[in-house]
Amino acid sequence: MFHHVVLMKFTPAADRAFHDRVEEYSEQLRRTTPRLERYVYRPNAAYRSDGLTHVILATFSTGADHDAYQVSPLHQEMKAYMTPFIERIVVADLDDAHP
Repeated sequence: MFHHVVLMKFTPAADRAFHDRVEEYSEQLRRTTPRLERYVYRPNAAYRSDGLTHVILATFSTGADHDAYQVSPLHQEMKAYMTPFIERIVVADLDDAHP
């Protein structure tokens, strides 16, 4: 499995409509991305979050499936929508196939 974790802090402009739209993108990705095992967009529950308030957790069958997702038109559209609202971002990728 390949895990893609994105932690974000948003600008004050990220209102309810913004989060609803991101969830709509998430649902589209869940329905259409090949070999996507899990995809969630949620508030970060960690009290040690250092201000990173939201997380995207995506699990793919392989690293190659993740790479295909990264360049997919839907993911690119979602990123373009979200980028103006992101104040800070941290990304971590973990490939279980490579210890």
